[in-house]
Amino acid sequence: MTDTWRNMTAGDLGRGIARGDIDPVDLTDCFIDAIESHEFSNRIYARTTPDRARAEAIAARGRAQSDNRQSPLDGVPISWKDLFDSAGVATESGSALLKGRIPARDAEVLRNATAAGTVCLGKSHMTELAFSGLGLNPVTASPPCFNDHDAVSGGSSSGAATSVAFGLAACGIGSDTGGSVRAPAGWNDLVGLKTTLGRVSVEGVVPLCPRFDTIGPLTRSVEDAALMLAVLEGRRAPDLSGATLEGTHFAVLETLALDDLEPQVAAAFDSAVQRLEAAGAVIERIALPEVAEANAQSALLFAPEAYGVWKDVIEANPEAMHDQVRERFRGGAAVSASDYIAAWRVIDRCRAVYAAATARFDAVLVPTCPIMPPNKARLETESDYFINANLMTLRNTRIGNLMNLSALTLPSGIPSCGVTLQSAAMNEDRLLRIGSAAERALR
Repeated sequence: MTDTWRNMTAGDLGRGIARGDIDPVDLTDCFIDAIESHEFSNRIYARTTPDRARAEAIAARGRAQSDNRQSPLDGVPISWKDLFDSAGVATESGSALLKGRIPARDAEVLRNATAAGTVCLGKSHMTELAFSGLGLNPVTASPPCFNDHDAVSGGSSSGAATSVAFGLAACGIGSDTGGSVRAPAGWNDLVGLKTTLGRVSVEGVVPLCPRFDTIGPLTRSVEDAALMLAVLEGRRAPDLSGATLEGTHFAVLETLALDDLEPQVAAAFDSAVQRLEAAGAVIERIALPEVAEANAQSALLFAPEAYGVWKDVIEANPEAMHDQVRERFRGGAAVSASDYIAAWRVIDRCRAVYAAATARFDAVLVPTCPIMPPNKARLETESDYFINANLMTLRNTRIGNLMNLSALTLPSGIPSCGVTLQSAAMNEDRLLRIGSAAERALR
């Protein structure tokens, strides 16, 4: 039975605890034992917290026995990306620059999750300071893709995704600045929710680009994403029952998002769109030049902000970083303040046009990543391959950040080919309902 637990959704595990079929302590031990024995454990977890996990599981057992569970996920074990502060446990954001950084207090979202009864298994590996979409980190560790162990898993929430995909956590919590939840979720056949900027607290979260940083779960199901979002926010989850695609209206974004797709990705996306249409969705194709215009501003926005946040720390010990990530940060040094401000003016205008043009749709569809997971060895040895792969990995996901959207990636049914539904800012509850119906159609 315990092997079955590792492949169940978080929601089903929670219901098993509520019925008395699953003991939270046994469940936690199941995951701890699996982590300790798994061949990729050290490439997925930066550090585990078994003492904390068992203490929280014992408390969850008591609440279950006294019919006092604090949430549907009370007693369910989850992993946390190594940029969420955890009291007394190193939080290093995947970087030697922060080695030995031990916060005194949990991040607000971790405090909320603990209050809701979830069990903290530990901290998952990630790209250095969260500044790459590939999941390659020669400084700490690079988790393997679930579908291709010679490939990277996507980043920067690489360990968050693979902890779930390999059955070493029921849910992983990550962050998304330019696609860092959606890319690894897409490549590892998971559900990944990018929340709207400002919706979920980033207090106690190591920053990258504060004007883009968001928090989101990586899960086995849309229901799990909804339950976990509620836990992170300290509220009740939205009701997903009765969701249907009948009467929904989707747009397929043709501008930029469909350019230069690898054949397997293109075939998977076309198949997914056909299945959504067969399930009752009305599909329309749209072109929005402003999407490409906004994307062209990316180099003037992300790197300058990231370098502004981390410049002093990086330049105090630059050799501690992987050269590709370090130079990506340094790319922000040459951008002038006037160019940065001008770029934001373009983004503000493009956001207004995008919002008006897509307001009549329930969601806008794009392939999550235009490419399949790249080969790890080539990324480590070929600079141009790394640069091009990173740019392509994040090209489609970055649309959601630039346009300040909520976004949900779903497995298409073809390995490592996710489909993303984008919706308006702060529209997560509605998006999750639509996503639950789309999930059924795609399965």
